[in-house]
Amino acid sequence: MAALEVMMTLTTGSNQNRNRSIPSGFTLIELILVMAMLMVVLGVAAPSLQGFFKGRNLDSEARRILGLTRYGQSRAASEGIPMLLWIDWKQRSYGLRAASGYVDLDDKAVEYNLDRDLKVDVELPMTQTFQPSQFDSVVGNLPTIRFLPDGSIGETSPLSIVLTQGAKDRVWIGQSTNRLRYEIQSRDYWSQQR
Repeated sequence: MAALEVMMTLTTGSNQNRNRSIPSGFTLIELILVMAMLMVVLGVAAPSLQGFFKGRNLDSEARRILGLTRYGQSRAASEGIPMLLWIDWKQRSYGLRAASGYVDLDDKAVEYNLDRDLKVDVELPMTQTFQPSQFDSVVGNLPTIRFLPDGSIGETSPLSIVLTQGAKDRVWIGQSTNRLRYEIQSRDYWSQQR
């Protein structure tokens, strides 16, 4: 009986050693086939993904501008000084800073550059005329959203900001109906206003 147990142990052990010598994994041909299938799938999906990423770019830029309006209102109300959100469509940039004459150096000022595929337009109020009190020595006569110290929006601030990508893709950022804040608005809203 003892000899039978020894024999079974040796036989079982030798089978395990035989199975360990067989490598497990993929062959080079299998890897090449998988890579080729991935390339075909990416080639078919790439055109539709390109449109997806373009739309995300427009959407994220609109949300950044909207976030900057909220930040400007918050800073104006908390610090008690006017804040200016300026837009320079020629230099393709925009930013937020304290109005000149209230602080020596605005260390919280921010500036962003537009993506090269985007275009920005600003719709100013019909009655806008620049008065000396509205002119800012740093911002100059660029279109500017002025947030007053109480957090309200100045009367000469733009009615809307339109971000455009390509021929058809547009996002409108406009004043809410109660003129207390800016919001992203639908195409239907602006077609009814005109």
